[in-house]
Amino acid sequence: MVVRRVPRAVRAGVRQTAAYREREFIEAAERRPDLSFCRVVRSGVGSEIVGFLCGRRGEAVSLGPMYLLEKVRGHGVGGRLMDEFLTWAGGAPVRLWVTEYNAGAVRFYERHGFRATGERELWRGRLPNVRMVRDA
Repeated sequence: MVVRRVPRAVRAGVRQTAAYREREFIEAAERRPDLSFCRVVRSGVGSEIVGFLCGRRGEAVSLGPMYLLEKVRGHGVGGRLMDEFLTWAGGAPVRLWVTEYNAGAVRFYERHGFRATGERELWRGRLPNVRMVRDA
């Protein structure tokens, strides 16, 4: 796996898309918590969002988006979010897409029982993603 730096314009687009999708997922989770999951982590009451994990239940359970700011990685926040998400999934198989060269995210998902399937996609024509799954 090759680690590459993501261009600033791509990072900005990803952040804007993530913020929009986060609001979309939160609203869906409030309307139908049986079908949508979204948790947001803040650094304090009413302050900066430092991470979130969302997912949905359809033909399969899909995880994503998930994001943690660098400053909270390695402190158990992601693991707690994942544990809560997997409890919500109720033992159903879970699938996700992860940016291929995001080695830290790939390792995180592997520690939580996910494995790469070999399936690939180019997200928005820019980011090479790989499919990972966690069996029931």
